[in-house]
Amino acid sequence: MKFILVDRIITLEPGARIVTSKSLTLAEEYLADHFPTFPVMPGVLMLEVMVQSASWLVRATQDFSHSMIVLAEAKNINYKSFVTPGRTLEVKVKAVRIDDKESQFKAFGRCGEEEMVKARLRLRHYNLAETDPSLAETDRRLVADAKKRFGLLGGPAALETASATTDVA
Repeated sequence: MKFILVDRIITLEPGARIVTSKSLTLAEEYLADHFPTFPVMPGVLMLEVMVQSASWLVRATQDFSHSMIVLAEAKNINYKSFVTPGRTLEVKVKAVRIDDKESQFKAFGRCGEEEMVKARLRLRHYNLAETDPSLAETDRRLVADAKKRFGLLGGPAALETASATTDVA
């Protein structure tokens, strides 16, 4: 099972920052087992929303050149409060650096004005064909799927908004 936790890309400035959202509902499967009488989003999934958000920033910055973007390190994770059903976690990720094979970020999650979580992330990005050339077609399929999902999440509109703002300034 793969958790796709980013519901929407709100703002995206390639190479700089991204803002995404995740609305938590009682329909989330994992809530049935995670404190059934007091359902809250597990901390590891709050972290995963930040990782997925940072991954979209890498993809947009590098024009989807890598099929794989994985968490290499998460540090200074600070959980401040619970995200409960009916609330929306807004995640802001700022790039510290984005290189060809690795990137670093500062990430923050809020519900309204209340800070819920923050962390520093390091991601690795690569293609499967780098170690096994026979996987080049798999890389192509994964990138095509990521581009499709990017469109469904509102990525192109977020990019247009960012470029329109930059053109005016």
